[in-house]
Amino acid sequence: MGRGENATANDLQNAYALGELIAKQGWALLTGGRNIGVMDAASKGAKSADGLTIGILPGDNQAGISSWVDIAIFTDMGNARNNINVLTSDVVIACGIGAGTVSEIALALKANKQVILLNNHGESKLLFKKLSPENVYIVESVDQAIATAKTILY
Repeated sequence: MGRGENATANDLQNAYALGELIAKQGWALLTGGRNIGVMDAASKGAKSADGLTIGILPGDNQAGISSWVDIAIFTDMGNARNNINVLTSDVVIACGIGAGTVSEIALALKANKQVILLNNHGESKLLFKKLSPENVYIVESVDQAIATAKTILY
């Protein structure tokens, strides 16, 4: 999960690497499916490693879909699709931070999902760790995010 618009260069680099490493684990990548920001970069990274990519789209048609998405699920739900994103995920990795990402993290915590935070925003780390210390993992690198996800899943 991460920013569409206004994703930082660091977030895009991390998202690509996350997608690639997720695919190398043999895991499916689920994103918001759009052709911008973290969603697009992660899907592109997963496809570079022959991974399976799933996009949960806010609309009801092909407009704005990432060309790197294998399976597109059209919800016609706008941002409400964020709940589908988190409920369908085994682990949520937040790459960067934005309003949509915050909503996904909050929904994940309400659903008792494990969340890995990969960002350099100290305030968000403190807030989410305080809200759910047992479900929030703070990492500093893509490799740490994957290692943490392995620990959670296995």
